Amino acid sequence: MQMPDRDPAARAEIRTRLAVSRDELRRVLDPPRNEPNGDGAAGDYVGGFPRSRTMRLLMSGRGLGTMGAVAAGLLMARPALALRLLRMLPASALARMILTRSFSALRAKHKPPTP
Repeated sequence: MQMPDRDPAARAEIRTRLAVSRDELRRVLDPPRNEPNGDGAAGDYVGGFPRSRTMRLLMSGRGLGTMGAVAAGLLMARPALALRLLRMLPASALARMILTRSFSALRAKHKPPTP
């Protein structure tokens, strides 16, 4: 059984509202790639991972320092829980990230200044 057709003006209004809500969802769920990060500088994750502001903050220098302090506090307060949580992390990805950051920091330190 088919529903009776509504008048065309009402259908057009419904379609317009749906298009507006889709655009709003698209804007919320797919933010622009060149958003500034938490430091106010231009984002250096253009077109790649991570796109969310929260993950960019956690991957920045301040975020890593905060995460390190939380991990150290958890390790001192509840070592068994901290070690159990540590086993859940992908060790190879974590080691790769730490090595990449340390090598890039060393390279930046030893880079000769440009005149």
